[in-house]
Parts: sequence; C-alpha cells; structure tokens
Amino acid sequence: MKTPIPVQKNEYYEIDIHGLGHEGEGVGKVDGFTVFVPRALPGERVKVKIVRTQKTYANGRLIDVLSGSTDRAEPPCSIFHRCGGCQLQHMTYEAQLRHKKQTVVDALTRIGKLNMDDVTVHDTLGMDNPWEYRNKAQVPLGEIDGRLAVGFYAPRTHDIIEMQSCGIQHPYNDDIVHTTKEILQGLGIKSYDEQTGKGLVRHIIGRVGFHTGETMVVLVTNGRKIQNVEALVDRLRAKVPHLVSIVQNVNTQQTNVIFGRETITLWGKDSITDTIGDIKFEISARSFFQVNPVQTEVLYGKALEYAELTGAETVIDAYCGIGTISLFLAKKAKEVYGVEIVPEAIEDAKKNAALNGLTNARFEVGEAETVIPKWHEEGIKPDVLVVDPPRKGCDERLLETIAAMQLDRVVYVSCNPSTLARDLQYLEQHGYKTVEVQPVDMFPHTFHVECVARLVRQEQ
Repeated sequence: MKTPIPVQKNEYYEIDIHGLGHEGEGVGKVDGFTVFVPRALPGERVKVKIVRTQKTYANGRLIDVLSGSTDRAEPPCSIFHRCGGCQLQHMTYEAQLRHKKQTVVDALTRIGKLNMDDVTVHDTLGMDNPWEYRNKAQVPLGEIDGRLAVGFYAPRTHDIIEMQSCGIQHPYNDDIVHTTKEILQGLGIKSYDEQTGKGLVRHIIGRVGFHTGETMVVLVTNGRKIQNVEALVDRLRAKVPHLVSIVQNVNTQQTNVIFGRETITLWGKDSITDTIGDIKFEISARSFFQVNPVQTEVLYGKALEYAELTGAETVIDAYCGIGTISLFLAKKAKEVYGVEIVPEAIEDAKKNAALNGLTNARFEVGEAETVIPKWHEEGIKPDVLVVDPPRKGCDERLLETIAAMQLDRVVYVSCNPSTLARDLQYLEQHGYKTVEVQPVDMFPHTFHVECVARLVRQEQ
C-alpha cells in the first residue's frame, strides 16, 4: 500500500528551512517529506504554497517569511523574483561564498565518498565587486503586445521577463541588447516565434572585451536573409559604443541550442580582443571564453599554482578550448599539448598562441580520450595533466587514460562539483590522492561554483 504524500498541491504550509539545494533553493520538510522552496534560506520559517508534487518531493512557492535569516539581503534587481538569471540575490554575498564552499564539501563527501580529514577545501575566493562582471550576454528576443521584447526566461519556462538592465552584465552589454532591439523594431525586423517556427531574430548576443573595450553584436537568425541589412549595419555602427564587429549566426533548427553552424561577419572584424593577465585572446562569436574575466585570472592563477611548474615540465591540457589555460601554462612550462574536439576552437587556440609569440604550445583536434593515448605512444610523456571538462565531467575513457599514465600531478578545473566529486572518486581508486580543492566564485548571485582540485600520485 502506497504511503500518502503529506502535502497537497495548492495548499499552504508553514515550513522550517534547514538547507539549500544544488540550485540554491531552500530545503524543508513536512512530516519528513522534502519540499524545495526557491528564495527561502536556512534557519527561516516560511509560509509556502505547494505548486507541484512528485513521489519523493514537492516544490513550493514562497508566500511569506515568518522568521527571517540574518543572511537575508534585499535583492537590488526589481525583476529578481521573476527572472531566472540569478538565484541568490536574496542572500548576502558572504553567505553565498560560505554556501558555495559547503556545496563543494557536500559533493565530495556524498558523491565522491572522499575522506575529508585528508582533503583541504579552502574558503571560496570571491570578488571585491560582485556586480557587472559578465562579458557576454545571450538574450532571447520575443514579442509582447505587438512589440519586440528582450529579457531572460522565467525559471523552467520560455516566457521572456522584460528587463531594462542586468546587474551582473557589463553595462556595454545592456547598451548592445537594448540598442539592437530598438533598431530591429524600427526596421520592422521580426523576432522568431518558437511555436510557429516563423520570424527571424532568435537571440541578441553582446560580447565585450573587459580590458580593451571592444564590443561585438551577434544576431542569431532563423534564416540567412536579413531585410534592410545595410540599414541595420549602418544604425548599429552609429549607435553601439566601441563596436568593432557585427556577426550573423544562422540557426534554422527547432532546438534550444542557441548557435547554428553557419557564421557570417556582416561588418568589421571576425573577433574582438581581450586579455587575461598578460595574455591576449582573439574571441570570435562562438568561442568559449570565460564570462567573468576578473575571476578567470584568479581561477587560472590557482591552476598554475597547483601545476607547480619550474620550466622543465611537459604539460597536457585536455578540453583546451581556445587555449586559455594552455597559454597560461606555456609561459611557465617547457612544452604544452592541448586537445579539444571542436575544430574552430583549435584554430582559435593556434591563433592565440601566435598572437602571444608562444611557440611551445601545440594543439590538436580530437577526443581527449583518443588523442592523449596516441601522444603517449608517440613518446610524449607529460609531467602534469590539466583537465577542464564541460559540466558532464570527464569521459570515462579519459579517466582510464589518466589512471594508466600515473602522472606526478593532475589539476582538475571543474564547473560542476557533482561530476568533479564523481571523477575524483575514480582517480582516488586508481592511484591518485586529492590534496586540496579551491572553490572560486565565477558567477556571483547564481548557484554555480567553479573549483580547482590538486591531485598527486599516491606513493606505492
């Protein structure tokens, strides 16, 4: 006989919040049954309306805070309660940093099963000014009451919440988004409609070089032809500050993936330039480049520290992207080998190496789990391996390769504590020891946290 769920949809309950979930939502219980409540904080007693029930948990909407936490802050953004861009503006920044460290500790303990007496998890490295840090805006375009509208989606929907400015975006990106929207409206260029598959402009994307000031406008379109394209280019050039590039990306697929495969430069350069530390990077429309350049320097600096380079080492950078970490390493290493599955990224990496006069970095297209064993057979024997995988973590074949190579040191850069913990557990079972983990707050006011982990070979 099924045990009845102790909460009902559309009913109200008073709940004590005892923790935060992995997406920053408050976690409480009703008769032992878990309820997730966005914008509720640990230590609070709240009134909640149940909006969805599942077999093992329910989702609630925060109605009232009956007893507040000292960690509660007033969100400066007027649309924070409706927009899905940030999750933690209702929390003091100091509390956010503590929570992100705890997220990492919990993942290493529960998922990785690591002995935390032997692993140091440092306090999260935060920002002096945790606002206006994003160098890239990807904003969907839609129509509300017959006019064009821009804004981020409400949580778990594709309903656009209109915004005038975004507190975590570089101000230039706010200018790019709203100026471009007004120009499109004036020229009668329609937004894409997901329901009908008609209309043209799907997303407006702004990119900003934090240190150079260069800006790029990218229009993701449902088709190649843009009406009044000459007037569009002329008006963007006249009104968007510091503009050096206007790019069109064509995506005709019915998909949630933002970019399509074809990219066309409508005016100016194919890329903008920016720097991290003393290294220059050319950043094209589709390049992966960390969105918080201030904290990227902190993150990569920590990776470099953990690599313990003297200038005599050979280093492999798996998932190297456009060479951001590789070139940092190349300044201090004898040789660096970078591998990445995206051909365009490897082309950018080679250009960036040449741009910085670095001749000791070699890049190859392919799967890390295929290319690295091939290099090993060719006699390339690295002293250090750096991995910076996507959110899903390392491919198991790559983990097997790392285990077989028995390197002196492994530096694991992660954007997902859960998959980091899973992969560390595997490596710990295959000859490595996790020494320390450094959380870095790359995305203030969101639930995301980046980490750098230092592993060494176990003494046999």
